[in-house]
Amino acid sequence: MKDNRPVNLDLTKFRFPLPAITSILHRISGVLIFVGTAVLLWMLSESLASAQGFGRIAELLTAPHAKFIVWVILSGLLYHLIAGIRHLLMDVGIGETLQGGRQGAVMIVVFSVISIVLAGVWVW
Repeated sequence: MKDNRPVNLDLTKFRFPLPAITSILHRISGVLIFVGTAVLLWMLSESLASAQGFGRIAELLTAPHAKFIVWVILSGLLYHLIAGIRHLLMDVGIGETLQGGRQGAVMIVVFSVISIVLAGVWVW
């Protein structure tokens, strides 16, 4: 019996549709939020421990790499929020069709790019 299954899948050859990409990014942003929460909780704990700890965190947040990390965490949160709203709308029957899924994915990208850029302006 001949096995017709592929032996080695090269994922770089697949062309995922935009709704699939936004769904994958939604999951990745959830993981980013989970890890980012630990970083933010550490910063909060350090800043509340003492006046010196607050000074260290305040000084740390003036560094470009720390601002970048905060921006990345905030970007993940914004993307996850926007994609999550789309999923909630789909739960009530809005945008469940193939065309609605494509339009929803485009709206996620547009709103996310706008909000992430605005967050970058706010953080920097």
